[in-house]
Amino acid sequence: MNEGILSAIGNTPLVRLAKVIENAHFGLFAKLESLNPGGSMKDRAAVSMLSHAIETGVLKPGMTVVESSSGNTGIGLALACSYLGLQFICVVDPKTTPQNIALLKAYGAKIELVAEPDSLTGEFLQARLDRVKHLLHTIETSYWPDQYSNLHNPLAHRRTMNEIITTLGDVDYIFCATSTCGTLRGCADYIREHNLRTKIFAVDAVGSVIFGGKAGKRLIPGHGAAVRPQLFKRQFADQYLLESDLDCLVGCRRLARRESILGGGSSGALVMAIETIRERIETGSVCVAILADRGERYLDTIYSDEWVLSHFGEVSHLWEAGSPYPHELAAEEKEKAVEACL
Repeated sequence: MNEGILSAIGNTPLVRLAKVIENAHFGLFAKLESLNPGGSMKDRAAVSMLSHAIETGVLKPGMTVVESSSGNTGIGLALACSYLGLQFICVVDPKTTPQNIALLKAYGAKIELVAEPDSLTGEFLQARLDRVKHLLHTIETSYWPDQYSNLHNPLAHRRTMNEIITTLGDVDYIFCATSTCGTLRGCADYIREHNLRTKIFAVDAVGSVIFGGKAGKRLIPGHGAAVRPQLFKRQFADQYLLESDLDCLVGCRRLARRESILGGGSSGALVMAIETIRERIETGSVCVAILADRGERYLDTIYSDEWVLSHFGEVSHLWEAGSPYPHELAAEEKEKAVEACL
């Protein structure tokens, strides 16, 4: 797996963020996972899962890989399958953006659209998983990586954590977003095995059920989950924070304007989470935010003024220099902002 484009996965840069958190009394670094060839940290997990399946003989030439994905894992698998000469079917739902559909098709993936949510849960994730299982039964030579329970998903992120420690030493805080919990678990396993002092703040979405929250509508794909992943264990995170869709877009806009980093939705959530707890971070601490993907995939949503206006009204003042963060708004205004995402 060390040949061609797959050899470019990993070893993403760490850059110091000096502007996005004003007057910070701690060092803040961003791990730019957007610079993986497929555009996100999910490239790591995709290759890790496929490599293990190939090495153990579970996945053979000519077989079809089938996976459910809202975008990034699907794109990572599509890239890897294209290079390895494997067929790939990505099961998506109506929330999957046109950009992600186009990227999947460009790599040669076939798209399987689930148009209706699961009748019991009302969620698309369960409906997508049901479709995956149906395809596995109807396609004789098929393989499901199952990113939600495959231990080679988090295994890939032990390398992510190793890259951080190799560059910065024993850091104080890691901030990572949650979806499959692969990144969270991989980093936590590495920290525990190497007896590091690093604490992990898991950043989840308002409307996600991962940490026991109430399920609700979420507009930002890939942040949070409607079904708790099998990879999840509460002890992996030292603390967790919930951020709304509005927090995501405000954080993303500030990251773009102040640091010239065009990050995906969960990147904005990390920025706002750090701002929320900034006073609890000890002076001189070293913090790392793992920024999962590229903002180009959100140009029609988070970075579209028309989309923001249609979902949240006029909130452009929130990302101007010196304006209050959503957490600092009057209670009633914050409540309305969160209600818009539920």
